[in-house]
Amino acid sequence: MRKLLKEFVRSARVQRRYWARSYTGWQRFVAAQPGSAHKALAALEAKDRVYGMITQNVDRLHNRAGSNPIELHGTVYSVICLDCGSITGRHLFQDRVKDLNPEWALGIKSLEKCSPGSDASFGMQQRPDGDIEIDEKFWEDNFSIPTCEQCGGVLKPNVVLFGDNVPKERADRAMEMVTGGDALLVVGSSVMTMSVYRLLRAAKEKVNSPIAIVNIGPTRADDLASIKIEARCGEILPRLLAMGSLDVPRASS
Repeated sequence: MRKLLKEFVRSARVQRRYWARSYTGWQRFVAAQPGSAHKALAALEAKDRVYGMITQNVDRLHNRAGSNPIELHGTVYSVICLDCGSITGRHLFQDRVKDLNPEWALGIKSLEKCSPGSDASFGMQQRPDGDIEIDEKFWEDNFSIPTCEQCGGVLKPNVVLFGDNVPKERADRAMEMVTGGDALLVVGSSVMTMSVYRLLRAAKEKVNSPIAIVNIGPTRADDLASIKIEARCGEILPRLLAMGSLDVPRASS
């Protein structure tokens, strides 16, 4: 679990591989649109049925749907310096990458023109899950990464990688939110990360807050839940919005 952060910090090769793939797939990534679940949650907030949200997602689709969640694990829409902590916007970072690697922009265009795997597209191929694979012979020696404009340090996406910790101020705000609410609704999460499970356990143990879970498959917090609905979030949440409420029984202490 702690390996990824250490590898990113210590290995320029890992950094090049990550940023080459991330840079290449960025336009497709930002083209994604909020789904029915994102929109339903935003509508529930607008109706004061939900007063706060915490997300593990780093894609800002909740924001684009109209919510303003605590981004527990950060967001890929900004970049942070590992040395001085300065933060810059991702779009600015993308521009700097393009300036350093003008030929890669041409490679992306070649991929878009259906030349996957060719030298013209730097061996780029789109996987079925939407991720981009790039032949390592191109990114290993032919991809330059911007450094921090403030101190020249190493830049990483402003997200909590495995082995990293949620910033204390953010973790405290999330804890205050879950222990101050009337109930918790867990949506589309297996709750496997300790940063999230800790919040649910605190809400149950400190204030006996009722917890409802909507998720397909088991979650780490199933034993904490007052109600569990095995269904797709995009199907259930619009129904919840239409109904106006979900009665969650409070477990006995």
